[in-house]
Amino acid sequence: MNLFRDLDALPERFRGGAVAIGNFDGVHLGHAEIARRLKEQARRLGTAAVAFTFDPHPGRLLRPAQMPPPLTGIERKAKLLTELGLDAVVAYPTDKTLLQLTPREFFDQIVRDRLRARALVEGPDFCFGRNREGTIEHLRAFAAEADMLLEVVEPVKHGEEFVSSSRVRRLLAAGEVQHAAQLLTRPYEIEGPVARGAGRGTGIGFPTANVTAIGTLLPGEGVYAGAAHAEESIYPAAINIGANPTFGENVQKVEAHLIGFDGALYDRTLKVDFFARLRDVRRHDDVAALRGQLADDVRQVKRIWKLQTSK
Repeated sequence: MNLFRDLDALPERFRGGAVAIGNFDGVHLGHAEIARRLKEQARRLGTAAVAFTFDPHPGRLLRPAQMPPPLTGIERKAKLLTELGLDAVVAYPTDKTLLQLTPREFFDQIVRDRLRARALVEGPDFCFGRNREGTIEHLRAFAAEADMLLEVVEPVKHGEEFVSSSRVRRLLAAGEVQHAAQLLTRPYEIEGPVARGAGRGTGIGFPTANVTAIGTLLPGEGVYAGAAHAEESIYPAAINIGANPTFGENVQKVEAHLIGFDGALYDRTLKVDFFARLRDVRRHDDVAALRGQLADDVRQVKRIWKLQTSK
């Protein structure tokens, strides 16, 4: 994976190629179409296909209170874009200097002089420069002056609606992870360090890893079937997002029971993928009833895991 956080460190072989600029949050089907067309332009030119993104999202500096959690961190975003066949990803550090560049300055300094782009691939709603003043028409004019090809890719539809990061976000918030996965290039994933919990899961035969400090959007409360990446292996997992009402706890937590895993994961980073929502979080009358429900959850997870891995 060729991820560069310093444009000055970008190797020469990744300059002078085809470039797509954007946030690429979630890396959904619309982004995949841009990546496909970008690769075609790069192949035509005999150069590299490069995605240029921002870290953090400019909105986190300009209007932090209004920004929802991202769908993907930079490392996962770069991994997903690389899986789509792009040669390199530049995660440009967002600062006040960058945000003050006019559209003309951004194009001249970043796109033309430093990236030396020969082709650009963007969506029709692309905006750039200070206060998002630059439109696709500005970009078209600048590119023509610089003898740079610009290809505008129309949005991708899935069902009756266009695919977008905001649509994916709405689905995840509603717990519709299976529907969201249809719009993404991979199942939705969260990650964070594992912290010690109360140990009740171990006591009833269903130990869980408590995933904390998650920097991306959490799916809505519920119990999910998914997978967890631990110690270079992948395990089917039952994932609980929410409180633990059976034990009188009201604090939202993310707990994953890794089926078939035996070991400790404290202080390690755990990645968790979501396949399907199983049920609501609910209070059980006693521990025996909870144990029975968890056993049923595990059976469902195994069934979904088998379907998922047979694709």
